Amino acid sequence: MTGTGALLRLVLRRDRWLLPVWILGLALAPVGYLSSIEAAYPDAAARQHFYDLNASSATFVVRNGPLYGSSVGNLLAWQCGFVPVVVGLIALLTVVRHTRTEEEAGRRELTGATVVGRHAGLAAAVLAACGACLVFGLLTGLGVAAQGVPLAGAFALGLGFSSTGWVFAGVGAVAAQLTWGASGARGLGIGALVLAFLLRAAGDGSPAGWLAWLSPIGWAHRLRPFAGEQWWVLAVGLFATGVLVAAAVGLSARRDLGAALLPARLGRSGAKASLRSPLALAWRLQRGTLLVWTVCLALVGLLMGGVAQNVAETMRDNRAVAEVLSRLGGGGAVTDAYLAGTMTLFGLAAAGYAVQAALKLRAEETAGRAEPVLATAAGRVGWALAHLTFAFFGSAFVLTVAGWATGLAYGSGSGLVPAALAQLPAVWVLAGLAASLIGVLPRFAAGAWGLLAGFLVLSLVGTALRWNDVVLGISPFQHIPRLPGGPFSTTPVLWLLLIAAAAVIGGLFALRRRDIPVG
Repeated sequence: MTGTGALLRLVLRRDRWLLPVWILGLALAPVGYLSSIEAAYPDAAARQHFYDLNASSATFVVRNGPLYGSSVGNLLAWQCGFVPVVVGLIALLTVVRHTRTEEEAGRRELTGATVVGRHAGLAAAVLAACGACLVFGLLTGLGVAAQGVPLAGAFALGLGFSSTGWVFAGVGAVAAQLTWGASGARGLGIGALVLAFLLRAAGDGSPAGWLAWLSPIGWAHRLRPFAGEQWWVLAVGLFATGVLVAAAVGLSARRDLGAALLPARLGRSGAKASLRSPLALAWRLQRGTLLVWTVCLALVGLLMGGVAQNVAETMRDNRAVAEVLSRLGGGGAVTDAYLAGTMTLFGLAAAGYAVQAALKLRAEETAGRAEPVLATAAGRVGWALAHLTFAFFGSAFVLTVAGWATGLAYGSGSGLVPAALAQLPAVWVLAGLAASLIGVLPRFAAGAWGLLAGFLVLSLVGTALRWNDVVLGISPFQHIPRLPGGPFSTTPVLWLLLIAAAAVIGGLFALRRRDIPVG
C-alpha cells in the first residue's frame, strides 16, 4: 500500500473537473425533483391520490422502485429511484478508468517503477470513487433537508445512493482484474449493473420480493428513506464493498501487470477482408457499445411507454403536474407532454452514446493503436470519420429503436419514432463538440462528458425550477421541437445542424495539423 496517498492525489488531480461536475450536477437533481413534487402535489389529498393510483402499479414500481407512502419525502424517494443506477455506473467507470485503463496505456508500469506498492493504484482508485460517492450522498442529504423535509430521511436517501456507488466501485475493481482491456472491464461492470437493476425490478414487481435483496440497487430502496429508516441496511452495502475490494486485491496478486485472469479468446491468424478499411475496423470496435446502448434504451422505452397509458388518469385533475410536463415538452395533452419529456430523456441518453463513440478516437490514440492504422494508406480524416460515423448515425439508430419500443408499449407502433428522431440535432451538437475537443484540446476531450452533464442539469433540473430562459437556452435540447404534440420549426433545427457541422469540421482540421499521439 506504499504510495497510496500520492496516487490518490494524482487521481483527484486528473479528475479535478470531472468529479465536481458529476457530484454537483447530480446532487441538484433531487432538489429539483422535490421542488417539482411540492408544486405538483401541494396538499395531502393530491399526494394520496397519486399514491392510490400508482403504489400497486407493477409498471411504475418496476421503473422506479416501491412507493412506501404519500408524503413529500416518499414521493421524492420514489422519483429518485433511478439515481442509484447512475451513481453505480459512474463509480465503476471511475475505478476502471484509474486501474485497467492506466495499465492499458502503459502509465501503471511507469508509476509502478517508483516507490509504490503493488496494490496502491487499486486502493487509490477505489478510495477516490468511494469518497466521491460519499460527498455526493452528503450533499444530496443537505440539499434536500434544506428544503424542509425530515433530516433523517434526507440523509438516508443520500447515503443510500452512496452505498450503491461503493458497491459498484468494488465491482469495477474486480472487473478490472478479470479482463484484458478496459473495454472488457467496463462491459463486465455494466453487465453487473444491468443484472442488479433487473433483480431489483423483478423483486419489486413480483411476489418474489427476496430477489430485490440480491441487488445493491434494491438495498438503497430497502433503506426506506422517509418511511421508517432501516439504517442497518447500510452495513450490508459496506460489507459487500469490503468483500469485493478484498477479492479484487486477491485477484490482483494472482496476475502479472497487463495480464488478466480470464483467458483471452484467440483470434484469426489473418484478418478478414471486411477489416480492410477504417470504417470496418471502427465497426469492429464500436459494435459492442452500440448493442448495449440500443438494448438498454429499448428496455427503458418499453417501461416508459407502458406507463404512458396511466399518465392521463394520474394527472387528470392536477393542473400543476400538467404544467410541469408541458415545460418539459409536448402540446396541451398531458400524455403528449409526458411522451415528449420521455423523448428528451432519450435524447440525453443518446447524446451519452454519441460522446462515448466519438471519444473512442481519443482512446485509440492514447492507447497507441491509432499510429499503426495511420501508418497505412488510411488518412487521419478518414480514420476519424469512420468513428464519428457511429457517433452520428449510431445515435440515430439508438433513438429509432427507443422511439419504436416506446410506441410499441404505448400502442402507437412506430408513431413515436419521428418524435425520438427530433432529438438528433441536439445529440449531434454534443457529438460535434466532442470531435472538436479531440482535435483542438485532446487532453481535455473527456470534458465532453462535463458538457453533457451541464446540459442534463439545464434540461431537467433547470426546467423544473424555471430558471432564466437565457440560461436554459445554453442547452441545445431547449431548441428542438417538442414532439409529439408540439409545433415543429425548421429554423432552430438548421442552426443546431450547422453548429454540429462546424464543430466537426473544426475538429477534423485541427486533427490534421497536430501531433499524434498527444499524451
